[in-house]
Amino acid sequence: MTTASSTYLRLVSATVIVAMSLLWSTTLRAQTNALPSYVIEQFGTPPAIPDVPLSAALRASMQTAFVVSISDGSWGSDQTIALTEIAASGDPRLVWLISDLLRFVPGRAVNADLSNAASVLLGKDFSARNNWGNITDHLIAWDIPAPPDYLQFKRAIFVSVFDGWDRLFVEGDVDWRLVSWGGVLIDDRAFDTTDEPCNCIPAADNPRVTNAQDATWLDDDDTVFGIEVNGEFRAYPRQIMEVREMVNDTLGGRDLGIPYCTLCGAAQAYFTDQMPIGVDRPILRTSGLLSRSNKVMYDLNTYSVFDTFLGNAVTGQLADRNLKLEQASVITTDWGTWKTAHPETTVLREELALGRDPDFRNGRDANGPIFPVGNVDPRLPVHEDIIGVITGSGQPVAFQRSAALVALRNGSAISVANIRLELDAGGIKAVDEDGEDVGSHQAFWFAWSQFHPQTTLWPE
Repeated sequence: MTTASSTYLRLVSATVIVAMSLLWSTTLRAQTNALPSYVIEQFGTPPAIPDVPLSAALRASMQTAFVVSISDGSWGSDQTIALTEIAASGDPRLVWLISDLLRFVPGRAVNADLSNAASVLLGKDFSARNNWGNITDHLIAWDIPAPPDYLQFKRAIFVSVFDGWDRLFVEGDVDWRLVSWGGVLIDDRAFDTTDEPCNCIPAADNPRVTNAQDATWLDDDDTVFGIEVNGEFRAYPRQIMEVREMVNDTLGGRDLGIPYCTLCGAAQAYFTDQMPIGVDRPILRTSGLLSRSNKVMYDLNTYSVFDTFLGNAVTGQLADRNLKLEQASVITTDWGTWKTAHPETTVLREELALGRDPDFRNGRDANGPIFPVGNVDPRLPVHEDIIGVITGSGQPVAFQRSAALVALRNGSAISVANIRLELDAGGIKAVDEDGEDVGSHQAFWFAWSQFHPQTTLWPE
């Protein structure tokens, strides 16, 4: 795109924004009133949102700019004209497709022109670096609606990049606005092919294990994720899960799917047996996609997409069956304390990973989440560790881990509704009034509060 076209995009912004704000002032007031005050403080006032169909001419421009450009792998005068017409439309909903295209555009010139168009439509300057993340954060925080037929256009963009996503981008109970590319491709290897290489984050199926005495490669202060099922204990070292991010295992006679999202600081364990009649054991895989910085997992058998944080199927055959996976507790602790508390434990073998134990908060994520999440509930710092659990009545509760550890070690009782916290091998788990496991896990505050916006926080 030429410098002249970029200048034009900037020039049309003022007239478009003024005209649209007059036309849609009622929509703007409603949109602003629906947002928490801290969103307005951080991101400013959102643009006016139209509730009108797209014209045939605008749809043609969208096809040229967003679909033809990436399917042909080029950007020419047709795309320049189409993008200018999109910017002149005054419809902020179209910025979702600008965001989707920005994720895959390598060239600075095209990146700058797409950012300029977003600036016009959103009424803010997005000339700084990491335009994609900044623009997308605003879209999420302001809850900008998707344009009509959004999935159709988005699917065309993503499938043009990699056709392995073809079966994932379908209608369902999923907000496709929030789904972005995580920088890797889908793991679609057949079950129990752990050793086969892939251009993906490789899940481990039926991983090899050893006893605690033979795990001499682990240091006592290495972080592990401990799971107990029917009296059988197993440790999943973070330096293995950091590489694999997904394990399909069997423990205590039960099948498990265990996703670990490094971005969310959350290792979870889902039972994948005892399925409804006609449903095979889900084989969980990493899709290469993210939703608000949380990995998007899917079932290899049906290509049903799951909400990883919540455990429910949101597309495909399993969504049609309203399948929601039951969670087992995951104890985040150190290897020395875990093996002392549970000397009979098994542990995954070192050969499954690269031998690293990263704390991303002090490295990669030191300045906050590296993928767009929009606004974050300000009650805690974004990377504060919490223990998350759902009460018997369905109310999500986040226990601030550091405060809970101090209280429990001092002998204080911690309970909310039917949930009570217990110390377990240096970590924390949640149980009900009868002492039964209720499926708790550790996570970063930003992730838990994004997926459970009505969460209770302890201590208040």
